[in-house]
Amino acid sequence: MGSKYTKRYTEEFKRDAIALVDSSGRTVTAVARELGISSESLRGWYRRAKADRDEGESGELTSAEREELKRLRKEVREQQQTIEILKKATAFFVKENDR
Repeated sequence: MGSKYTKRYTEEFKRDAIALVDSSGRTVTAVARELGISSESLRGWYRRAKADRDEGESGELTSAEREELKRLRKEVREQQQTIEILKKATAFFVKENDR
């Protein structure tokens, strides 16, 4: 059972851990055990780092692409809200003019 509080690791720590896997030739699990972190965490960081270097499995997004996707989704949500408001306003004015 994972604890309720997830430890936050610095970007520098993550980079060092990833570099250790790359340079030592040891497995992610072995390095994670040595550093006292979960192998799932390190595996996720490692996969993300590979994707960022364009070495990831095809279809895996880089961090920059993930950020852009988040920004675009937010923009779309805001635009959809604006469209809904404009539709309501248009319907209101059409009704007013029909009187």
